[in-house]
Amino acid sequence: MNRGVWKSLAATPLALACILLSGAAQAAEPQTPAKPDLARGQAIASQVCASCHAPDGNSTGGAYPKLAGQHSEYLYKQLVDFKAQPGKTAARNNPIMAGMVAALSDQDMRNVSAYFASQTPKPGAARNKDTVPLGEKIYRGGIAEKGVPACAACHGPTGAGMPAQYPRLSGQWAEYTAAQLVAFRDETRGNNAPMHTIGGRLSDKEIKAVADYVAGLR
Repeated sequence: MNRGVWKSLAATPLALACILLSGAAQAAEPQTPAKPDLARGQAIASQVCASCHAPDGNSTGGAYPKLAGQHSEYLYKQLVDFKAQPGKTAARNNPIMAGMVAALSDQDMRNVSAYFASQTPKPGAARNKDTVPLGEKIYRGGIAEKGVPACAACHGPTGAGMPAQYPRLSGQWAEYTAAQLVAFRDETRGNNAPMHTIGGRLSDKEIKAVADYVAGLR
């Protein structure tokens, strides 16, 4: 800006203040995240995640969740919750995952989340025909006498979920789903207050039944 303009502005302090404040506001605006890079996400998945979740996110056993086809926004939030912040404990306490995400940047987490979301999930199946009626009842109708809402109200009739807030459940390993419900019930998983309440109202039998049922949702 040339001297003439600055001299003019000096005579109008209010105008100068407005310009300076406007510049400060623009500098403080958060930057929009870059578009996810699926190739970079695939590289991270292969190098960091594949040993537990498989290269395409279709883990081979219930100890680790299937990530293929899961909502990118939901996966990103979980990675953020696993990551400890300065002076704070992680919202989701898991020493293994804390170590995995420690070296990942925010963009890395967005990239790998988008990559897994782009993969095709392999279908699962309910294994215990004796508990399917109870699992279906809980998933589709809840348990009114316990104040447990229908799972389908948030996760959808086919278990497809909704981005960010409600994960895809269809085809997920029953063992993993059951473990998470128990963790919510026992408050050892601390990043979803409504699920603490819901999990706390379910018995072991009910948890196993609904977890097995959602494994077979399509």
